[in-house]
Amino acid sequence: MKKIYVLFASMCVLASARTAKAVPVVPNFTQGSMTSVTTQTVTTSETINSMDYATGWTYSVSGSGVEIESGSTNIAPDVTTTHSNTVDGVTSTWTGLDLSQNNKPNWVQSEAGNSFQFTEHYSGPGLQTHTIIQRDTTVQSVTESTSIFSN
Repeated sequence: MKKIYVLFASMCVLASARTAKAVPVVPNFTQGSMTSVTTQTVTTSETINSMDYATGWTYSVSGSGVEIESGSTNIAPDVTTTHSNTVDGVTSTWTGLDLSQNNKPNWVQSEAGNSFQFTEHYSGPGLQTHTIIQRDTTVQSVTESTSIFSN
């Protein structure tokens, strides 16, 4: 058994006797260039919510060959009705015209059998238009840089 032990010990000494040596690396070039390209893409999502309100009302009557029925004293309805509207947590309240049958003036033809023309128009206050625009905007930027070097 002694012989095996000696042989094993000598192998360990030989294995540890080897050392590594570094070899310096010296660049061997005279000139060169390096190009780098970076691409970035950004997408933005947005919602535009626009509400247009009228703050008053208009009432108009026009025509020819018509007149207010006898006994009518008003030529326009009374301002008595109240309306409200809630959109996205915002409540608006406004007053409009009472267009009930008993509150509106009655118009009749001036001369029976003759031609006539009659137009009655009412535009009340409140929400007139509600526009929602949803859009995505994508912007892509490309950056290219070149480095030139020489020895």
